[in-house]
Amino acid sequence: MTTFILHKISDSTGQTLDVLARACMAQFADVIVEEKRWTHILDKDQVKLVLAEIKKNPGFVIFTVVDDELSEQLVLGCKKLQVPCIDLLNPVLSQMGNYLGLIRESRPGSQHVMDGDYYAKVDALHYVLAHDEGQSLNDIDEADVILVGVSRTTKTPTSIYLANRGYKTANVPFILGMQLPKELIAAERPLVIGITKDPERLVHIRIQRLELQGHSIDTDYTDIEAVTEEIVKSKQVCEDHGWPIIDVTKQSVEETADTIIQMLNTRLDGAV
Repeated sequence: MTTFILHKISDSTGQTLDVLARACMAQFADVIVEEKRWTHILDKDQVKLVLAEIKKNPGFVIFTVVDDELSEQLVLGCKKLQVPCIDLLNPVLSQMGNYLGLIRESRPGSQHVMDGDYYAKVDALHYVLAHDEGQSLNDIDEADVILVGVSRTTKTPTSIYLANRGYKTANVPFILGMQLPKELIAAERPLVIGITKDPERLVHIRIQRLELQGHSIDTDYTDIEAVTEEIVKSKQVCEDHGWPIIDVTKQSVEETADTIIQMLNTRLDGAV
């Protein structure tokens, strides 16, 4: 097992670095990363403090800082410390500016401006939180997407990710032996999608969950035969209603969400 320190430095919230770091680390097996986040780094004194911490705890450095002087200070400082340092933003901005024939504006966090898109995302997040695990079914037809699946199939994190992209998402649990809510069956506006996962992988995840909570793992919730029946029945119900099914066994939440967005776009194109 390999362990290393990853310093993530941003002049804004650091969300861009978080997404990229997750995408990169997914390509390396048996690696444990200790992340150190430095956000809202906006002046030279702050950069000095960050470099002092990097000196104490050397590691791999990635950053998104739009100010050229601060970027140069970071690069030179890391060079002196002999640690790898990657500027993830400015090379792209420079090439894009050259292509467009425009001078870029060095505005930290400008992607987080509170415009109409921002408020739509906030509204979508409120909707997700109010409609998690089958709650508030009375207005479920207002959703853009409804996810249906058994427990621990990433319905909630996928819903939250979709909300961050501006999509109102509800999720409804499939419980063996219980009928799905009539409000779900009657919904016409949303795209309803079944979420499934390999039973063995699902059992492994459920066992980890119960052990973290200090509960017994000797239950139908983790019995491979019972879990397999859950998965089979949930897929059958989705097929009976003509709902598409996504197997998330080997997919990240981001990949699942992107697949759903593609399905939404295809649906919209077909309605035009």
